[in-house]
Amino acid sequence: MPSLSTPAIMLRRIEFGDFDYIITFFTLNQGKVSVIAKSAKKSTKRFSGILELFSVLDIVYGSGLGKGLPLLKEAVLKQPFSKIRADIKKTAYASYWAELINAWMEEREKQSKLYYLFRSVLDELDLGHMPDTVLSILFQMRFMTISGHSPNLRQCSICKKQLEEIKKADIIFDLTKGGLVCENCCQNISKRITLSKGTIKQLLW
Repeated sequence: MPSLSTPAIMLRRIEFGDFDYIITFFTLNQGKVSVIAKSAKKSTKRFSGILELFSVLDIVYGSGLGKGLPLLKEAVLKQPFSKIRADIKKTAYASYWAELINAWMEEREKQSKLYYLFRSVLDELDLGHMPDTVLSILFQMRFMTISGHSPNLRQCSICKKQLEEIKKADIIFDLTKGGLVCENCCQNISKRITLSKGTIKQLLW
């Protein structure tokens, strides 16, 4: 394969032998890509200190020897997000998001909306302007929308009444249907939780 260049976020790093890493990147142009970084453990020139989890890099990769994984040829660090890795709680959140993305995505399947979402929440997590818990909820809501598994928070799941037309401040969420239920349709809902309109609007933000 010819060499390819793309912005990328590092999702995963696995030791391979004495000197190499197998690295999974979330790339803007090619989706999820796994490559081998030859001699990356001992390199003091090409990869020294830049192949860290969650870092944003510009990478170049292409064919290695034989029919194995592509070879990471170049990497330029663009955003290290070092504050995330210095905080165990932030690292846990970022690791959880990375695992969700890695588990859901197929190799070489472009997902530009998800790429920009992941980049933006990592940026916000690093800056710390928003509580980590709120940021994680917002990421998961956006992720479910992109992956096609978003809960219905815009209208009643039964009569289709719009959220703004539901008069009560607290609204039933039907865990079975995965959506809101208005006050006229909620009598027989057994598995339920109650959400305020304010919370729902924040989740939709």
